[in-house]
Amino acid sequence: SPWKALLLLLSPPAFSTSCARCAKDRRLRQKRAISERQLTRYFVDQRKVRVVGGQGGDGGHSFHSEPRKVFGGPDGGNGGDGGHVIFKADQQMKSLSSVFRFYQGFHGERGGSKNCYGANGAHLYVKVPVGTLVKEDGEVVADLTQHGEEYIAAHGGAGGRGNRFFLSNENRAPTFFTPGEPGQERVLHLELKTTAHAGLVGFPNAGKSSLLRAISRAKPAVAAYPFTTLNPHVGIVHYQDYEQVAVADIPGLIKGAHQNRGLGMAFLKHIERCRFLLYVLDLSVPQPWSQLQDLKHELEAYEKGLSERPCVVVGNKVDLAQSRINLPLLREQVAARVIAVSALTGENLEELLLHLRELYDTYVKTEQSQGQSPVKW
Repeated sequence: SPWKALLLLLSPPAFSTSCARCAKDRRLRQKRAISERQLTRYFVDQRKVRVVGGQGGDGGHSFHSEPRKVFGGPDGGNGGDGGHVIFKADQQMKSLSSVFRFYQGFHGERGGSKNCYGANGAHLYVKVPVGTLVKEDGEVVADLTQHGEEYIAAHGGAGGRGNRFFLSNENRAPTFFTPGEPGQERVLHLELKTTAHAGLVGFPNAGKSSLLRAISRAKPAVAAYPFTTLNPHVGIVHYQDYEQVAVADIPGLIKGAHQNRGLGMAFLKHIERCRFLLYVLDLSVPQPWSQLQDLKHELEAYEKGLSERPCVVVGNKVDLAQSRINLPLLREQVAARVIAVSALTGENLEELLLHLRELYDTYVKTEQSQGQSPVKW
């Protein structure tokens, strides 16, 4: 019937691990090419921010006067407090590019007559991505790792006292008041550590960006030269039960990255927050298993225990002839599970997606058993 034909057209195609047509559809799917220079505008992982709290309102200065009550006394109210500048972690934010370099809280209002207090200044909330480190003079003062977590970056100044506050038996008509205090001023460094579930780790030109484009809707720059990716990119893998797994494309590492060779430290810090790792190896090079040994050495030298996290070895470029020769040799040398894929043709990507979901489910169960809430996207 026409309705059944319409439902067949609207229903998504089923995955297959061996169907050549599915692989062809993946290969023909085109995405708009964006250069790394353009992507740099959208992803910023460091920002220097100057924050100033709102100034407190001045105290009021007035005397009460009405018919038959000439000496009503002082009735100037206190000024309102200045508003705070607050950093708030928001899972919808993925970069520090929308964070400005200067923020100032709202000022408190001046105290009024008839003992009326001035209104407090509203707090200024600045949304930052989950996983933002706040540093001052090189020391970490806040680590925003949960959605909705807040940190007061700059306190607002206290409101001034009105002349009513200084009324005493010795001074029945005080004429002085205090001005509002200025807000706290600080210079903070915001540093984003990517909080993705999985991290793609590999040497330059291993095909990490191509793999991320194939399994998600992310659009990292892809080119036939090393160091195409200069910033981490996060792609979301969607599953039929509406679960979402975040996969981060970490820029390529080089030997000596833990000694800050190249931009090693800037890249390695993003791997710290990944719950499990995907080692992407180029199967077309001689002895691809040596890449895995070098990658684990760099991770372990940077942070002890980082290389022991749950992982899977992804052998990329299996569509090349030399890669098919090296694949059985790699499996003999590596004890971990090896999944051979081709990011170009889409070959065997379904096996990788299924195993990625297994790693994610294990992570969720582990966090829940320990009484912690797993990171959700």
